Amino acid sequence: MNDWLKASDEVEPSWLTVDLAIFTINNDQLMVLLVERGREPFHGMPAMPGGYVRKNETLREGAVRELAEEAGIDGSQLHLEQLGAYADPGRDPRGRVVTVAYLALGQNLPVPIGGTDAARAFWAPVTQLEAGRLALAFDHQAILVEALEEVRRKLEYTAVATAFCGQSFTLTELRTVYQVIWGQQLDPSNFRRKVLNSTGFVEPTGEQWLPPTGRPAALYRRGQAWLLNPPLLRASTSGQRASTRGPREQAPR
Repeated sequence: MNDWLKASDEVEPSWLTVDLAIFTINNDQLMVLLVERGREPFHGMPAMPGGYVRKNETLREGAVRELAEEAGIDGSQLHLEQLGAYADPGRDPRGRVVTVAYLALGQNLPVPIGGTDAARAFWAPVTQLEAGRLALAFDHQAILVEALEEVRRKLEYTAVATAFCGQSFTLTELRTVYQVIWGQQLDPSNFRRKVLNSTGFVEPTGEQWLPPTGRPAALYRRGQAWLLNPPLLRASTSGQRASTRGPREQAPR
């Protein structure tokens, strides 16, 4: 087998990298973390943070390290999971490079600081990505489009929306997360009913948030459930349910 691999013209050496699709919410805007590449290929273009996996390093360890080196963010504190593997020929002009993309979500993430081969790191509004106003290096545009849809789908079937909230939160804050990520306005009463009817999604803390004006609001924390039952489904302009895939989800570690 090894002799055949060495002799075959159809087999070429490949390299393994990790890339990170990281989302947060700032000022009621969904933001994605990007870096400006400081070297070729695609020098000066925005890209997802990431890089080569080192010898004796797991994929997750490589992802956490690259995030710290290129953006100054501690990935060990984030909801971090694999999104998928991308290996189309020609995706990297340096040769056959297979990348494993990670999806990360976090609340109130810090201002990123560029390092190593990233000239700078910055948060960009997802609306710029969707409007085509950001040209990204490699195939990162396509990866981020898939990552964004995965985040939106996960809000339907899992409690991942709480990753964008604090330890305690109001249902209004939770509804804002859904509205920002889905890009849809949600009826407050219907949203409250669906959240409270989804077994184990949230649980009351017994405390209240006291606004400067207006009525106090009950505070909640994430409940014990990860999969939502029943799920919270997006509205669809076609009148059909926006998501048809069943839940195959893993709770964050």
